[in-house]
Amino acid sequence: MRETTEVIVLNVIHHNDSHNIAHVYSERFGLLSVLVRQGRTASARARNAMFMPLSLLEMVVTTSHGQDLSRIADVRRTSVLLSLHTDPLKMSVAMFVAEVLGRVIVEHECNDALYSFLRQSVTRLDSCERGAANFHIAFLYQLGRYVGIQPDVATYNEGFWFDMDDGVFQRGAVMGHRCLPPAEGRVIHLLSRMNYDNMHLFRFTRQQRVVMLETILAYYRLHHSALGSLRSLDVLKQLFA
Repeated sequence: MRETTEVIVLNVIHHNDSHNIAHVYSERFGLLSVLVRQGRTASARARNAMFMPLSLLEMVVTTSHGQDLSRIADVRRTSVLLSLHTDPLKMSVAMFVAEVLGRVIVEHECNDALYSFLRQSVTRLDSCERGAANFHIAFLYQLGRYVGIQPDVATYNEGFWFDMDDGVFQRGAVMGHRCLPPAEGRVIHLLSRMNYDNMHLFRFTRQQRVVMLETILAYYRLHHSALGSLRSLDVLKQLFA
């Protein structure tokens, strides 16, 4: 059966001498794994160049009942990303974002809100001229809303601890839960105020950015154990943290 859907490329892995496998997040079907034909022709090279991290594509895919891999009948770009794959800093952020998404998204079904957020995030990263050093931090916090782990910052009060298990602020540490003391928990409240429009206004030292990134990743790992260690993290820290 042939279906048409927009997709966001997450990663590509080697499959065999004739095909790679691209993992994409699709508008209509959630996560998809598709076969990408390899070759030395100009058209094959052009097709492969489309599958960079966070590329925005439209695919006609052929699916078969009982098979995990789909085949591409046709593919084209839906948006021309002007700087995402040519700016080394933005490309590093794109690789980090794509790697995180590949670990925390497990849905093989449509989620319009998540797809819309991700597509908007890609275009905002591509177009941003200020605040790129904070993009990945703003992205991680906002993504929490769509993967079910957004902290309840309405419970925040100065001096409260952040209960990472329940995602709420408490007057003190909770027995048996992983909790952040007030000085570290304040980071979560600060992140809740950051978005793509104002991220350029937040000025952080390298050490402050390291603390924020490690704090939010620790929160993600507590709720998504598959996140694990990230290959792209060291590069990102060298550039922005």
